[in-house]
Amino acid sequence: MYRMNLYLLRHGIAVEPGTPGYAKDADRPLTPKGERKLRNIASAMKALELEFDRVLFSPYVRARGTAVIIAKELGLEKKLEKCDALTPGGNLREVVDVLNHLKPAPENVLLVGHEPSMSELAAFLISGETTVSITMRKGGLCKLTAESLRPGRCASLDWLLTPKQMSLIG
Repeated sequence: MYRMNLYLLRHGIAVEPGTPGYAKDADRPLTPKGERKLRNIASAMKALELEFDRVLFSPYVRARGTAVIIAKELGLEKKLEKCDALTPGGNLREVVDVLNHLKPAPENVLLVGHEPSMSELAAFLISGETTVSITMRKGGLCKLTAESLRPGRCASLDWLLTPKQMSLIG
C-alpha cells in the first residue's frame, strides 16, 4: 500500500507587514534572525534523520527563502519546486491534487507555506474540517502520515514541533 509522509513547515521570521520597501506582502523576505533560526531547524531535521523526496514551497519570498535554506543545509537543492497552491489563501483541495500528481510518487514531502494555510491543511487532512485548532509558529514543523492522500479526513498527525523544540533537538 502506498504511504505518504507530509511534513508541513511554516516559513521563518520575516520582515513585518508595512515595512518600507516591501509594499506587497508576497515580497517580504526573511530577517537575519529568521535565517539563523532556520539553519538551527535544518540541524534538527538532520538530527531527526528526516529525508525528503520533494520540497514544495509557496511562491512568496519568505517561503522560498525558507525552503532554500532548508534545502541547502540538507543537500536538497535539486528537489526544490515552487507550488502556487501553497500561496496564502490557496485551495486545500488543489494542494492535495498537486501532491497526488507528483511523478514519481514521493514518500516524503516537505511543504513550506504560511499561516493559517499550513494549520488548515493539517486540520483538513486529519479531520476533514479546517476548524480544528492547530497552531503552527514561524519555523514550526508537523508530520502527517496518509495511506491514501485525498481531500478530507485521510491522515494522522504523528507530531507537531515548535521552533523552540526544534532548536533543542538541533
